[in-house]
Amino acid sequence: MSGQRDLKAYLKAQAQRVDVSLDRLLPGDEAGGLILQAMRYSLFAGGKRLRPILCLAAAEAVGGEAERVMFCACALEMIHTYSLVHDDLPAMDDDDYRRGVPTNHKVFGEGMAVLAGDGLLTQAMVVLTTHAHVASIEPWRVLYATQAIMRAAGYEGMVGGQAADLLAERQEPDLATVQLIHAKKTGALITASVQAGALLAGGNEEQVRTLVRYGRRVGLAFQIADDLLNLTGDAAQLGKATGSDEQRGKMTYPAVLGPVQARQTGEQLVREAMDLAAGLGQGAWPLVELARYIMERTH
Repeated sequence: MSGQRDLKAYLKAQAQRVDVSLDRLLPGDEAGGLILQAMRYSLFAGGKRLRPILCLAAAEAVGGEAERVMFCACALEMIHTYSLVHDDLPAMDDDDYRRGVPTNHKVFGEGMAVLAGDGLLTQAMVVLTTHAHVASIEPWRVLYATQAIMRAAGYEGMVGGQAADLLAERQEPDLATVQLIHAKKTGALITASVQAGALLAGGNEEQVRTLVRYGRRVGLAFQIADDLLNLTGDAAQLGKATGSDEQRGKMTYPAVLGPVQARQTGEQLVREAMDLAAGLGQGAWPLVELARYIMERTH
């Protein structure tokens, strides 16, 4: 069986495990009212579960157990989903569809969508700091992992990246700005996913450092692939409109380098990430294949 087929089965199995755990950590409850419905609507609207899977794979790569860090994987997906709900708002990217279904604000209204995003972000903090989840893990590992995730979600990461993205619209594209936006808006949380997974699973300093380097490359390559898909992808496969970046004057890799050089840059980053993951041993094979998948995906 080829690595790609192995990866397909691995991704499916891990995504199913994540979904089961998410449903347990944020269960449907009539008493939760409309806000809980709105939170669950976007959380269970589909998606690749890439960030939680990277967290689980990083734990396995350092010789740990994936189940031990599942709570962290789910928190990462809550944070990622919150960012999508807010990104889709009229004040941001103003998107009508996400993952093939109407965006949160189209179903629940703008105010409730803002609150749904806020609810998912803060619930992630609850999950990360629940005693039952972390009791068997060294406290310093919990602290370091939680801080890495929160930094990646805040002004040093996603929030800062989204702010830079908004400010850069209709501006003359330049590579330094694009790299800054991508590193913060997408790369930071992806990097924190492997960093936290390794930390919580008992990874040593060298392993964690290697995975941070891996995450930075994969995160940047992922956003380059997204930029290219927005330019040339199939809207039906993507589950959202294409061409929107160009229409809004977004600063993207293809806008700066052109599609060909942008793809070459992404592929080089993938090769570097694969080499880093391979150096961690056979247990890191999902990380190797995940890096390869980044630039080959069609949605």
